[in-house]
Amino acid sequence: GKGKGKGKSGATAASGLAALCGAVFTKALTLTFLAEWGDRSQLATITLAARSDPLGVTLGGIAGHAACTGLAVIGGRAFASAISERVVLAAGGALFWVFGVQCALTALAEGQG
Repeated sequence: GKGKGKGKSGATAASGLAALCGAVFTKALTLTFLAEWGDRSQLATITLAARSDPLGVTLGGIAGHAACTGLAVIGGRAFASAISERVVLAAGGALFWVFGVQCALTALAEGQG
């Protein structure tokens, strides 16, 4: 028949795409949730919701987060094509250490003052 082979491979491709998107979606959801939980923007949103219309705060928060994440995805794609992942990881690790040392030195200085 005309579409026997195509139907089977099409179904396999569709299930493979669904599995990949599901895995990517789950990773993105988990990373974003854990990174954002308890940060200053969440606390500010809680405060704003206590004083303002919760629906407006919810919709504004979703739009703001979507815009920020969208820019990160677009920037990440552009960045990834220009710089290797190894360089990005090394730079991120170096910055992590720099900020860690800065925080430690600040804490020590405040403890002595």
